[in-house]
Amino acid sequence: MKPDLERVRANVREATTEDLLDRATVYRGGMEPETLEIIDAELRSRGVTPEAIVTHETVRGVGLVKGPDGLPRVCARCGRPATWEGWKWGRLWWLLPLFPRWAALCDEHRPRGGPDR
Repeated sequence: MKPDLERVRANVREATTEDLLDRATVYRGGMEPETLEIIDAELRSRGVTPEAIVTHETVRGVGLVKGPDGLPRVCARCGRPATWEGWKWGRLWWLLPLFPRWAALCDEHRPRGGPDR
């Protein structure tokens, strides 16, 4: 199925530069060529250099958690590339732990200091 290029263009214009860099580097293998062209053009229009793209790919590529399809997993909380995977507590209103669940999380949201912090 081909992407709706007008919707893709609108989404790319509204996305942050960091998100576009993730899409152009880490998630590149799972994207359509037409979509990648739009993302690459937007990054160029924002003044992102090829060197900055390579640097982003090098930094983000460290410690990625990959799914069964070989593509990087996405953080369950924010959409960044996941660098941690494990059991977390499913919580009611972010307070009351109810049940354990398997989750992939980015560096910002991964547990620190304890089993489920």
